[in-house]
Amino acid sequence: MFYGPLFHLNGMKRIVILSLLLIILVPCLNAQRKEIGQARTFMKSGKNFDRAEKLMRDLLKDSANQENLKIHSILCDALRKQYEAGNMKMYLKQKVDTAQLFHLTRTMFTDFETLDSLDARPNKKGEVKPRYRDKNAQFLNTYRMNLFNGGVFFIRKQDYLTAYKMFDMYIDCAQQPLFTSYHYPDSPEAAYWTVFCGYKMQDADLALKYADMALEDTAHLEFTYEYLAEIYKKQDDRERYVQALRDGFFRYKDNKYFFTYLIDHYNAVQQSDSAMHIVDAALEHDANSELFLFAKSNLLLNTGRYDECIALCDTMIARNDSLADFHYNAGVAYMNQAFIIQRDQKMNAKTRKKVSEKYNKAKNYIERYRLLAPDQKDKWAAALYNIYLQLNMGKQFEEIDKLLR
Repeated sequence: MFYGPLFHLNGMKRIVILSLLLIILVPCLNAQRKEIGQARTFMKSGKNFDRAEKLMRDLLKDSANQENLKIHSILCDALRKQYEAGNMKMYLKQKVDTAQLFHLTRTMFTDFETLDSLDARPNKKGEVKPRYRDKNAQFLNTYRMNLFNGGVFFIRKQDYLTAYKMFDMYIDCAQQPLFTSYHYPDSPEAAYWTVFCGYKMQDADLALKYADMALEDTAHLEFTYEYLAEIYKKQDDRERYVQALRDGFFRYKDNKYFFTYLIDHYNAVQQSDSAMHIVDAALEHDANSELFLFAKSNLLLNTGRYDECIALCDTMIARNDSLADFHYNAGVAYMNQAFIIQRDQKMNAKTRKKVSEKYNKAKNYIERYRLLAPDQKDKWAAALYNIYLQLNMGKQFEEIDKLLR
């Protein structure tokens, strides 16, 4: 068997392949050198930094260049020069595109962090000796607060996604190896704003990313509980929804949001004892609150404690006769008492008298409610229909009957 010619042919193939690679690579390398050289020229000229940036970004579109430290370094220098030029304009009180400067801030942090990750790769000996980290971290640390300021700026513009990204990067700096020497503490206020932006965008994942940190921001805690409650409600996470409401209520009992939605929840799931616990806690805080007292009258009515409900309503009506809802609750309480007598007791002259007395008392309250809340026809008309029917008040009954048709 002859191996010589075959070996020679394989060797020839390798030479051809290498030649083809050289033909392809040499023009690419020449183009890369040309664009890097042009970018450096722009940098030295003191202008056209944006054009230098574009040249480097164009090079990075080629996957072969994406880990080229030199290209990333020039890109970061171009961004630095643009940012410093914008800052100088602001210092000189010249016209500056504020939004663009904040966008540049975030872009700069993103690209500098990318450069650092490449720069921190182990060398052939397995050693990690980043060349740019100290200088770049020192530079960026000076402007880190502008990420926060940019977030506030974009919130005012109602650009919540961009605002979120600014705050997210501000917080994330603490996790970046680039800033290891700075040891940034948690940023509860920035975290609060991420909850706010996530809530505004109705994006639960974004809103909850820094929720635990946001709860440390006592200045905005009341609002944080509100936003979290709304987010958990949208997720149908009943347990955390109720917990957010309870946490908010027991810290901020004057906030009607927590009290109202907590009572609504307990009523919906028929947990009247829990609802009463909240109402009693609220009344310990403010015994004269109409809202809290009305909620208690509702609970007393719904749990069949009619005498207590009527007594409470009478107390409130004595204070202010124009409190329509207390008239309604007292009237319904008397109607329910009449229903119970009719249902449970043998009808005779004595019981008929008791029933009539209950309906007459109910009538006085419901008629007063009608005067105070004429637009609530669905409530008072149905009640008066039954009252007038039971009391054989033909003329009044006919009027209500026509209204209900």
